Amino acid sequence: MLKIAVLGSSGSIGRQTLAVADKHKKIEIVALAVNRNIQLLERQVRQLRPAYAVVYDHGAAVEFKKRVSDLKTNVLEGMNGLEEVASLPEVDVVVTAVSGAIGLKPTVAAIKMGKTIALANKETLVTAGSIVMNLAQDYQAKIIPVDSEHSAIFQCLQGEKQALDKIILTASGGPFRGWTKERLKGVSPTQALKHPNWNMGRKISIDSATLMNKGLEVIEAHWLFNVSYDSIQVVVHPQSIIHSAVSFVDGSILAHMGVTDMRIPIQYALSYPHRWVGLLKPLDLAEVGELTFEKPDLEGFPTLKLAFTAGRIGGTMPAVLNAANEVAVEAFLKNEIGFLDIAAVVERAMEKHQVNNNPNLDDIFQVDADTRESVSHMIEAKGR
Repeated sequence: MLKIAVLGSSGSIGRQTLAVADKHKKIEIVALAVNRNIQLLERQVRQLRPAYAVVYDHGAAVEFKKRVSDLKTNVLEGMNGLEEVASLPEVDVVVTAVSGAIGLKPTVAAIKMGKTIALANKETLVTAGSIVMNLAQDYQAKIIPVDSEHSAIFQCLQGEKQALDKIILTASGGPFRGWTKERLKGVSPTQALKHPNWNMGRKISIDSATLMNKGLEVIEAHWLFNVSYDSIQVVVHPQSIIHSAVSFVDGSILAHMGVTDMRIPIQYALSYPHRWVGLLKPLDLAEVGELTFEKPDLEGFPTLKLAFTAGRIGGTMPAVLNAANEVAVEAFLKNEIGFLDIAAVVERAMEKHQVNNNPNLDDIFQVDADTRESVSHMIEAKGR
């Protein structure tokens, strides 16, 4: 049995991980963790009977303990709870599917126990890529990417990393591909949440609409595959059939293709280095018909350019990019700022930041907290 802990079991990736586990009876769920969605967690716990459940929010944790007092599941809470289940000796794979910088500490805890991490939390590598990858090497922990793009690259590079020339990250272009900057001024949260190809959570859907999601993936790819930013190219591919590709020194390109369903990369992260029978009908190329590609619009969608800049600067700058974006996206979803203001807020936060070129984890957490506070004040001032 493959024993796993799913951090973020109430989110899109977490729920699809449980769907994969349900299909493959060789997987045992040892621990589940959520922020505060205790209604869904209770249903999951009663069905799967994991040994542990974690609720990050204190008030929700108190309520949840009452709800499941008839069960043997050990209920933990907060960051300590996340770190504890990520470190359990009996857990083979930790699926890090929580949203935001909250995923960093439990991922580090899992790494220090030599676990395999199925990583679906962008912020872990965006904010602390150097620290995390060095720790993974020191503790011989495996990091298997769950993002469809990074999973695609990971699969294309099996046995051929030494001949890599360039990574080609594909982007759908989001719901506003081809829109002018003038037209983008009036975009509403409802419009931005309607992704043309993927069914995702609210935050990642907005990031996809601004292209920040692709920018964060660029920084992740830099750390995951140890390549320079000059060796990473972003190409808009509206059909989302090619999930990413790699170019080799001889001019060959290997591309990973598949239907737009996250259960495929999730399953591969759990089955690696093997392949299990899939849950879905295979891709029919004749049905797809055509595949098209274009360059990203960096004028209308400047967040991608900001991410490349933050990555190249390095140090604490990517943490600023990430924290400022999270606060700005939340403000946009609350109609406190406009769609184009997201990039403007992130750029302003980066301009104000004094970079620490060699941060430790405490420095990263401090920069994250300071940036969130500063950007929140910035947005409040703008609304007055």
